[in-house]
Amino acid sequence: MSLKENVEMVKEELSSEEKFFENAVITERFVKKYKTMLISCVVVLVLGIVANAIYDMNVRSNIERANSVLASLQKDASNQDAQRELKALNPDLFDAWQLSQALKSSDAKALASLSGSKAIAVGDIAEYQSAVLNKDIKALEAYSMKPKAIYKELALFELGVLLIQDNRVDEAHEKLRSIPKESPLYRYSQPLLHYGVK
Repeated sequence: MSLKENVEMVKEELSSEEKFFENAVITERFVKKYKTMLISCVVVLVLGIVANAIYDMNVRSNIERANSVLASLQKDASNQDAQRELKALNPDLFDAWQLSQALKSSDAKALASLSGSKAIAVGDIAEYQSAVLNKDIKALEAYSMKPKAIYKELALFELGVLLIQDNRVDEAHEKLRSIPKESPLYRYSQPLLHYGVK
């Protein structure tokens, strides 16, 4: 190597070291300037992770406790303390348990009170079952008009049967015709359409 090449190489090395030290100084100034903000961000992040872990543990604990209380209620449905505890721990699960008890005993009054439940499907099922138990044509009709009713076709079928029993054959046929062909109840509704034809 020539002396000129050596000098150029040394200049390049010095230039890269200079840049490294310059970046180190800039980083040091940045850290000194925003030190408290950086520490605060790290503390908030750690606290958030810890709080989330505690929350998850609490949710899991509540679920396990609610399941345990539900198991005890399935053994002894009359346990008032367990009922209160389940209602406090998980109101939706309590409503589902009450629905199962009301269906077992065919308790129309309990079903009517559960028809306003916010638990998924509980209010819908309770509304339908209450109308069926009471043979309430108006309630079944109102239920069948709901766009997202779970038992919509079953309600239409039940309406058809009740209307036929009430000698309102034309109305019954109208309800039975509104059961879609894709429904499993369609096949059972067809023979009823011939009832009362003159």
